[in-house]
Amino acid sequence: MRPSNASSARCLACKDGKALEFDFSMAFQPIVDVRTGSVFAYEALVRGLDGSGAQGILSQVSERNRYAFDQACRIKAVELAAQLGMPCYLSINFLPNAVYQAATCIRATLEAAKRFNFPTKRIVFEITENEQLVDKQHLKEIMLEYKRQGFKTAIDDFGAGYSGLGFLAEFQPDIIKLDMTIIRNIHQDRVRLAIVEGILSLCRSLGMEAIAEGVESQEEYLQLRSLGVELFQGYWFARPAFEALPSVNWPLGLAAQRPESGHGQQR
Repeated sequence: MRPSNASSARCLACKDGKALEFDFSMAFQPIVDVRTGSVFAYEALVRGLDGSGAQGILSQVSERNRYAFDQACRIKAVELAAQLGMPCYLSINFLPNAVYQAATCIRATLEAAKRFNFPTKRIVFEITENEQLVDKQHLKEIMLEYKRQGFKTAIDDFGAGYSGLGFLAEFQPDIIKLDMTIIRNIHQDRVRLAIVEGILSLCRSLGMEAIAEGVESQEEYLQLRSLGVELFQGYWFARPAFEALPSVNWPLGLAAQRPESGHGQQR
């Protein structure tokens, strides 16, 4: 079910005080922990007000409104997570090119968390490895500030670009999300298998957690599980649900130990 008082995401926090020219909302997709049979986090995904995909919204984002959009996304994600009674981590994607000064730009998130009574210690900020960055040092400073504020940090789509390992030499996030392109059909591909084994070894050495995202089959899940992966995201477990927390298709043997949250879940 949807929150009873969900509102559209009219921007309330931008540099010049002006609102965005368009509205949007969010869908949520679970990241599951197969160690405990529970949901580790829900990732907030941009959607149109009618539940349509993100592209129609993202196509309206420009240099002029990028900051306002980034701030509005954070506020809307926190607002909906609080209304839905989200009992775990909330994972929010952010646009590093929209952050001019980390300590200043995080204020709206902190204010939203306080206003909607959502614990900041349960917020994860994700940066995609594909994001075109002007200044990697700037990104490092953003991530360090977020960790200082008590947020978890993650690199999304790891393995899809070319700068991931170089950035890891400078900054180690709490979480690395393995891109779906390197786990697709991993049970049939020794090259992908070797790559993922190497990344997992790196994560263990540096004390980072790994999430396999984009998992779409039992075969992929079983292969990744045999490598020691414990956190998963993908259609095989659950598709995103518009303004709701979807129920999870748990692997056999895990459903019985899964605690029921009872917070507006749906299939």
